[in-house]
Amino acid sequence: MSEASLRPAKISTVLPGSLGEEMGFEPGDAIVRINGQAPRDLIDYQFLCADDYLELDVLDSQGELHELAVEKEFDQDLGLGFETALFDGLIQCNNRCPFCFIDQQPPGKRESLYYKDDDYRLSFLYGSYLTLTNLSAKEWQRIEQLRLSPLYVSIHATEASVRERLLKNHRAGQILDQLAWFQARRLQIHAQVVVCPGINDGIHLERSLRDLAQFHQGETPAVISVAVVPVGLTRFRPQEDELSPVSQARAREVIAQVQALQKEFAQQLGSNFAWLADEWFLIARQPLPPESHYEDYPQIGNGVGSIRQFIKEFQQQAEAFLPPAIAKAKTLTWVVGNAVEHVFEPLVEQLNQVEGLTINLAPLNSDYWGQEITVTGLLTGQDLIAKLTGRDLGDGILLPALMLKHDDTCFLDDLRVADVAEELATTIYPVADVPDLLEHCVQPMAVPHHC
Repeated sequence: MSEASLRPAKISTVLPGSLGEEMGFEPGDAIVRINGQAPRDLIDYQFLCADDYLELDVLDSQGELHELAVEKEFDQDLGLGFETALFDGLIQCNNRCPFCFIDQQPPGKRESLYYKDDDYRLSFLYGSYLTLTNLSAKEWQRIEQLRLSPLYVSIHATEASVRERLLKNHRAGQILDQLAWFQARRLQIHAQVVVCPGINDGIHLERSLRDLAQFHQGETPAVISVAVVPVGLTRFRPQEDELSPVSQARAREVIAQVQALQKEFAQQLGSNFAWLADEWFLIARQPLPPESHYEDYPQIGNGVGSIRQFIKEFQQQAEAFLPPAIAKAKTLTWVVGNAVEHVFEPLVEQLNQVEGLTINLAPLNSDYWGQEITVTGLLTGQDLIAKLTGRDLGDGILLPALMLKHDDTCFLDDLRVADVAEELATTIYPVADVPDLLEHCVQPMAVPHHC
């Protein structure tokens, strides 16, 4: 991409007390060049700003160009935040995976919801998964030169024919050669396999995990870990996609299969290496593994051990934080996906031991997505309205914030918290984490979050 086609890096935040604030940066300003080079993305920006002397070409919010120079400590941060991490645009996905969630959304929403990224830079910066199918030689070279590691890679299958079938891309069959490339350069990845019953499960899943385990060797294993995730389907998916949902019986089969392999890997590699997402146990109605099973939680961002971690944190903080009684009695409705109903019931019992506090668990499935079993993060505003209208919700709703878009008050169906609260004639308290949950339970009724 030529420098002329790069967009200036537009600043959204300036950290108070930072070097950037001292230099006079304001939100709306944009960095055009750093030491004569236009940054492509946040990676370039961080690399270029590591120097101890910077010459900056800056475009202010009025469109005027300024030249700034600053001497600073090596690696000292300027304290600037940007509207996007990618200044040259998103690398779009060129696969046609039938299980892609982007294609399983209803039509007519805002355009950004349908962007399919397959961008190695977002993988490095934020842990999003990519497939490696659309990287040019120049991008491979950049990964090597900047040592962008670890990356997060969707494998799905190591057999060329099976992976090509899943990704609908003839380049998808090169995955083992690509893993060897990482291994030769001592670069690393975390992998995931989305299991689609009848396509990449059974003997194909076993082969994939054994193939990947071959790359978990030496001081710098090319494949650090693998997450095994059940395919998630919605009623909006294409009818010709040949996919089947994961049944309770199939979930139990996959659990048994992977747990047997984990025992082998633990003996051979010193690690479980392959990890089952929490959803498998929820679908199978089986107990979650103990905390010791998860080692250092290498796949926590992929839903592997996140519920166990939440329960552990809840039990630790509840013991220290919950009083024997509260001064003024209150009743709250805690909305969750019905997938976690049985797991969360003991937590509700513990909360209800506080005299004067009544927590009613409201486990819901999503008719919006057409799912019988739903994880909490996929519940929509329409689901809450449909399922909770007419119910006694007490003094308000405790709403896990993971139902809402990042740093926003919108559900996945674009309804806002205020819209749902008005429709249900109640107060909604978005809950970010365990301390937030406990505080809402025992403190006097606070002013609810506003949109």
